[in-house]
Amino acid sequence: MIALFSLALVFFASSLHVEAQEIESRIKVYAGRGDNITLPCKLEGQSNLFGNRIKWSKLEDDSSETDVLISMGLYKKAYGNFQNRVYLLETDDHDATLVITDLGVSDYGTYRCEIINGMTDKIQEVDLEVQGVVFPYSPRLGRYNLNFQNAEAACLEQDAVVASFEQLYGEWRNGLDWCNAGWLNDGTVQYPITKPREPCGGAKTSAGLRTYGLRNKNNGRYDVFCFTASLKGRFYYLIQPKKLNYEEAVNACKRDGAEIAKVGHIYAAWKLQGYDRCDAGWLADGSVRYPISRPRKNCSPNEAAVRFVGFPDKKQKLYGVYCFKAREVE
Repeated sequence: MIALFSLALVFFASSLHVEAQEIESRIKVYAGRGDNITLPCKLEGQSNLFGNRIKWSKLEDDSSETDVLISMGLYKKAYGNFQNRVYLLETDDHDATLVITDLGVSDYGTYRCEIINGMTDKIQEVDLEVQGVVFPYSPRLGRYNLNFQNAEAACLEQDAVVASFEQLYGEWRNGLDWCNAGWLNDGTVQYPITKPREPCGGAKTSAGLRTYGLRNKNNGRYDVFCFTASLKGRFYYLIQPKKLNYEEAVNACKRDGAEIAKVGHIYAAWKLQGYDRCDAGWLADGSVRYPISRPRKNCSPNEAAVRFVGFPDKKQKLYGVYCFKAREVE
């Protein structure tokens, strides 16, 4: 404990020197959920890393940093939800490459590698992009009912996290058009418009992301844009002899060794796997939806989309059910 505390003090004492250094390079790494990935960082030249201080951190959207791993000689410590999931590759005496195992949706973002020895210090940043999909979400209560904390919880309940500006921007470039304003993870509220029109900022305005700017996280009430990644399991429509109410739908999935699917599951299956089914089915939040990747008459004639039926009375026996069976750990 004393050694680790001393190590933290050493980093603090060196922070002014490190901040004065320029970032030497920036790398982009793409990965999928569940992957084991490497974030490269190497010390060039004759020096080696033995006895040097190495710090990996994650840069958050509010300009704060989250510690990932600190190393000095034989002393190494991982932090938070990175514990037991990160380690240094150390292929040679110059290698500070970070390995992250079992990648999750919250792992995307920018990571900083700092190598500090007072002589040949190095800072390198790596952008980690997790392949996934952004989707708008509002609860059963209706639109504009979520403060920021509720929005975070709502996304987590749907196997997702609050999306970043970059993720929403990328989805807008791919054609996402949504007129309801939603939270992003930096505390701003925005919405993407590809077809300008009067109710959505004006017909004569340009296409793009409309923004309300930073909003009060406690008192502001909006929808939310969630981000989910590829599935670690199987999403499917459960064939049943008759339509089900909500409780029957939950139990039907359980009997099949699965759980009723979440909204994040249906979006991931639709966008990343091309899942297509014209049957409306219950999901875990009590909504009814169906995924269409091949637009056609009576399903979704004009666009590929996850169609939203609504939040019907849970006692109605009018729908099927979508289930999710998690992949078994090998």
